[in-house]
Amino acid sequence: MQVLVRDNNVDQALRVLKKKMQREGLFREMKARSAFEKPSEKRVREKAEAVRRQRKLARKKMQREGLLPAPKKAAVRGGAR
Repeated sequence: MQVLVRDNNVDQALRVLKKKMQREGLFREMKARSAFEKPSEKRVREKAEAVRRQRKLARKKMQREGLLPAPKKAAVRGGAR
C-alpha cells in the first residue's frame, strides 16, 4: 500500500493511509489475529457475515429492479484539493 506525501503534509498522508487500511479491512484482521478465536465463535461470525452479504446482495438487486429506492448520495464536504 502506498500513500503520497504532498507538501510535507505527513498528517494528511497518515489520514489517507488509515482510511485505506480501514477499507481493506486490515484493522479488523489485526484484531481478529490478536487473540485466539474458538471454532464455535468462528462459525457464528462467518455465518453472520454470510447472512449480511446475502442481505446486501438482495437489497442491491431490489434497488436495480426499482422495488426499493436508491440510497441517498453522501453529502460532499467542502474544501479545495
